[in-house]
Amino acid sequence: MKLLRVGTAGAERPALLDAEGTLRDLSGFVPDIDGSLLADAEALGRIRTAAEAGELPALDGAGLRVGPPLARIGKIVCIGLNYHDHARETGAEPPAEPVIFFKAADTVVGPHDTVLVPRGSTKTDWEVELAVVIGRTARYVGSAQEALAHVAGYAVAHDVSEREFQIERGGTWDKGKNCETFNPLGPWLVTADEVPDPQNLSLKLWVNGELKQNGTTAEQIFPVAEVVRYVSQFMTLYPGDVINTGTPAGVALGAPEPKPFLRAGDVVELEIEGLGRQRQEFKDA
Repeated sequence: MKLLRVGTAGAERPALLDAEGTLRDLSGFVPDIDGSLLADAEALGRIRTAAEAGELPALDGAGLRVGPPLARIGKIVCIGLNYHDHARETGAEPPAEPVIFFKAADTVVGPHDTVLVPRGSTKTDWEVELAVVIGRTARYVGSAQEALAHVAGYAVAHDVSEREFQIERGGTWDKGKNCETFNPLGPWLVTADEVPDPQNLSLKLWVNGELKQNGTTAEQIFPVAEVVRYVSQFMTLYPGDVINTGTPAGVALGAPEPKPFLRAGDVVELEIEGLGRQRQEFKDA
């Protein structure tokens, strides 16, 4: 299923995009799309049955904002330097273990919402990423095979980053990762049954119409299953938590000088095979 949330910011309603591309209203079946729903196999089954029976009312999507596909996100765990090609372009050694940092849940915006270039920024960068959405509580998961059973679905994430804040201003990466609007998510939460192999997805990103990133999750140093297993050794993952799994080559940081960092007026578009497409205009904060 392709689950999404539509409407004005803070007042989104749950919806489903059916196999024919028709937007369907879920508000008569569930109050929202969040961790509680993803952990409720019975409720998800009712939605699936209703969709297959044609019982969900259609929604007119014209002019309707698409919000983040997940409400009340608990935490966003991010994996740094998780693509072989991205490590090569930045001159970094592939890590021996996953590099973990966090983004606050309040960085999440809709897939087509405006992204703000922070005040004083000169190095705002783009990163298309596969987001993993947790559906079952995961703690001390024993194997990679077991780990995938804890995944509710997948989504497109844009891990916007300010590289000067991240790398040159001391401390951890958090200052360059948690600026307002720095995690567009969606358009859909695609349930795991529609993504049989998360290591076989293409990722692409364009800036002002120019293709910058053209990668595949097959290049991940630590595949999705191992990331979920590994993270669960250090923290408990709950339904509604999100893991951003890293970005392929093609970011501004890895480009030759002068590096083409983002400015107000730029337009970024990104997509992951089967998971939908985003488009953001950048403006000054």
